[in-house]
Amino acid sequence: MPHLLSIIELGDYPDFSSLYREAGFTVEQFTSSRKAISYCKRNPVDVVVAEFNCQSDFRDRTSALESLLAVLQQKPNSRAIIFYHRKDSENFAALQLRFPVFATLTYPIVEEELREKLRLALEGAVTGEQSPAP
Repeated sequence: MPHLLSIIELGDYPDFSSLYREAGFTVEQFTSSRKAISYCKRNPVDVVVAEFNCQSDFRDRTSALESLLAVLQQKPNSRAIIFYHRKDSENFAALQLRFPVFATLTYPIVEEELREKLRLALEGAVTGEQSPAP
């Protein structure tokens, strides 16, 4: 069964664990990027769902998400689905120039859109394709 890693740091959305399971994933959930990164380094992960939180107090990056995406670059079959606020679009676009992201969703998260992104990610996991979904 495909494995999904969910990282909920701020949680500006409902818990989608049941939706992930309905979509056919086993789910691991973390509230800390550091713990999620450690888990991701040691375990196979098909899909990661995480939030982009622009953090201006970081000296060399805009978000802890950058560290996670750097780890995912070492796992070419893993796909990232990222939630973000429209107000952070400029910073998020800059991050996407450096790190591939399979799919994005802006707040508020629409369940049907998320379900479709998960379906596409699952299809990609089966075929090995990494094409970003808009």
